[in-house]
This record gives sequence, structure tokens and C-alpha cells, in this order.
Amino acid sequence: MKVVRTIVELPELGGEVGLVPTMGALHAGHRALLDRARAENDAIVMSLFVNAAQFDDPADFAAYPRDEAADLRMAEEAGVDVVFAPSAHELFPPDFETWVEPGVAARGGEGDARPGHFRGVATVCLKLFQIVRPARAYFGQKDAQQVAVVRRMVRDLNVPVAIRVVPTVRDPDGLALSSRNVRLAPDERERALALPRALASARDAADPVAAARAALNGLEPEYVEVRDLGDATVLAAAVRVGAIRLIDNVLLEGAIG
Repeated sequence: MKVVRTIVELPELGGEVGLVPTMGALHAGHRALLDRARAENDAIVMSLFVNAAQFDDPADFAAYPRDEAADLRMAEEAGVDVVFAPSAHELFPPDFETWVEPGVAARGGEGDARPGHFRGVATVCLKLFQIVRPARAYFGQKDAQQVAVVRRMVRDLNVPVAIRVVPTVRDPDGLALSSRNVRLAPDERERALALPRALASARDAADPVAAARAALNGLEPEYVEVRDLGDATVLAAAVRVGAIRLIDNVLLEGAIG
């Protein structure tokens, strides 16, 4: 496995390349993305970059967990060929001024809760697609609205990459894996279980949004909404447990592909 820090260092990889964009703090959910990419491509590039442009709160950016050594071990175990771990200056130099502004797909949900978040997501993803030139790129279902934004950008800007979506990976108690879970105190983690349980219990309700809100067991949601991903519809929600913000969703119709 080769680790590169600059664009010019990226090697030419033969055959079809799969890209797994990450911000590090890897867990079993990322491993599922890497395994899917390994199965479908001749080579894998994993990006490792905590993108400040995706954070509307500087404190959240500063607190985001970072453990590059552990991330590189998981990447090597998963058969990654190249890890692209650029500096902020490499991707966003001081004179950078061109941004991708998503439209309808970025409205509501995470778009309203985190102003500017999807501008950062779309811009860094487009840059990675242009730099790596993958045949396929891999994202998790947990970030459902992100998937919708990236898919729309790829379609609208004629970017020649197929977007693959991998189902959410959960701990045995049902909590969706997230890099932020490590910051939950034991009592907070117990409270956080109300989120996946509420979404699961509301899946077959006549009004899933109202049913999920009613089942959150004291957690105050930032939003609960039905989100169309094109090939699937999900029930999505965001809550805060203490200082930690968590998102999750469950499939209502269609298939995550």
C-alpha cells in the first residue's frame, strides 16, 4: 500500500479504480465500503482528509477524532492500493475560490441544519473525482442526503463515475456506526439507542415522520423527514445526545444499490 500526500505523487493505476472518500476515524462501516470497492474494482484509492469546509462549527471540526496510524492499518488490511492523505493546503490553497453550490438535493435535513455543509461535500468530492478519476465511488447509506447531493452533482456535471451506496453498518445494539460514537459517554450511548429504535418502529406507520418523532423517548430531533434518493426512499433523522450530533435513516421503499 502506498501513502501519498500530494496530487503529483498519485500513481497511475491500471484497470478500473474504486474510490472510497473518508475523513478518517475508520470503523467497520468504512471497512464495508472498502470491501465492496475491493470486490468490484482492479485497484482501490482511499482518501483520508478531514474537510474543514464541511463543518459549520469550528469546535466540531477541532473535536473530530483523528488516528491516522489506525486508519492506515485498516486500509492495508482491506487491500487498499493507494491512500491519498493530502494537507488542507494541497486541496484548498489560500487562493482557492471555486465552489460547487448544490441545489434542491441539499435543501432540508442536513442542508438546513448545517449551512454550507453540502457545498463543502460537493466541492471536495468533485475535486477527488477529478484527481483520482475513479470508475466508481463508494458512500454509506447513513449519509443518505450526501448520497443524493453527490449523485445529482455527478449527473448535472457529467462526471464519469458510478456512485455506489453501501447499507448502514450497525453495532449489535442497533446504533449506526459513526466516528462520533467514541465521544458518547456510556449513559449517552444508552440514550442514543432511541434514534435507531424510533426509526425502525416507524418504518411501517401510515405517517412515519410523526411515528418516529413520538418514539424518540425524550430526544429532541433537529429534523425527521422522508428523503428520496432516486432508487430508494428513506426515513431520516438527526438528534443531539449531549454534545454529540447523530444522524441515521432506515429504508422505506426501493433498494440501496
